[in-house]
Amino acid sequence: MAVYGWIGLGNMGGPMASNIFNAGHTVRGFDLSQRAQQNARDGGVEVVGSIKDAVSDADVVFTSLPKGVHVRSVFDGEDGIWEHAPKTALLADTSTVDLATSRFCHEESQKRGFVFVDAPVSGGISGAAAGTLTFMLGGDEDGVQRAREFVAPMAGNIIETGGATTGIASKIVNNMTLFINLMGIAEGSQLAERLGLDAQTFWNVANTSSGQSWAQRTWYPVPGIVASAAANNNFDATFTAELALKDVSLALEAGNETGVNLEAASLAAEMFQALIDQGLGKKDCSLIAKLASPDGTVEGWKP
Repeated sequence: MAVYGWIGLGNMGGPMASNIFNAGHTVRGFDLSQRAQQNARDGGVEVVGSIKDAVSDADVVFTSLPKGVHVRSVFDGEDGIWEHAPKTALLADTSTVDLATSRFCHEESQKRGFVFVDAPVSGGISGAAAGTLTFMLGGDEDGVQRAREFVAPMAGNIIETGGATTGIASKIVNNMTLFINLMGIAEGSQLAERLGLDAQTFWNVANTSSGQSWAQRTWYPVPGIVASAAANNNFDATFTAELALKDVSLALEAGNETGVNLEAASLAAEMFQALIDQGLGKKDCSLIAKLASPDGTVEGWKP
C-alpha cells in the first residue's frame, strides 16, 4: 500500500482522496478550509497541519487546487512540496490550470530532481465521489506509467495524452467544448419551451439524435428531466459560472498564444460573465439558460 500526500481537499480533491483511502492506502491531506478538513476526515483522510506533514514521506503527491497561482504557491518556497517531498515521490497535479503553470511545474520539478505529471480530470463532483473520473496524463513515459497505478482507485478512464502539458492541454480543450455545448443546449431548452414542446419529449429527441451531448445528458437546465442537473435544486452549483468562465478563459488564452480563432468560446465567456455581473457567479453554470429566456426567467430558478 502506498502513502499519498494530498494538497487541496475541496469538492474534487476531498472525494478523490477518500477513494484512495477506501482502496487501502494511507492519505495525508492538507487544506486551509475547516469545512474541507472535516469532510476529508469523515472520508478517512488523515488531515495534517502543513504541506510538510502531508508530503514528507509520501510515495506520491497530488494537488487539487482552484487556480494556477495556488498550484505554484504550494510547490515553491520554503514551505512547499519541492522543499519537503522526497525525490522518490511522483508529483502530479489534477488542477485545471494555465499551460504556463503546468510547464513551470514540469520544468522546475525536473531541475530539482523530481518527476512531475500533469494529471487533470474530467467527470465533475459526481465522478470524483464515484471514482469514475477520466484522467489525462501528460509527462515522460516513466512518470505516466507510475501515475497510472496511483490514479487507478479514482479513475473510470485513464488516457495517456503524450509529453509534458498535453494532459492539461487536453483538459482545457475538452472543457471549452463542454461549455460551448452547454450554451447550445441551454438555448435549445428555452426555444423548445417557447415552441410548446414538452421538456421531456424534447430531451428524448435530443438524446437519440444529433443534439445529444454530455451537457444535455447531465446538466439539462430544466427541472425533473435529468437527476444530476442543478435545475432540480434552484441551480445551486455543481459547477459554478465563475469556474466555467475561468476554464473558458484558459482556452481563450491558449487560442491567443496559438493564433486559433475561438469565437464560440468567446461568446460562452461573455455569457458566463453576464451571469457574474448579475451577481450569479456562484450559481450553476447551466443558469445561462436564463440569458436566452425572453423575460430572464427559467423554470426551476427562484431568485
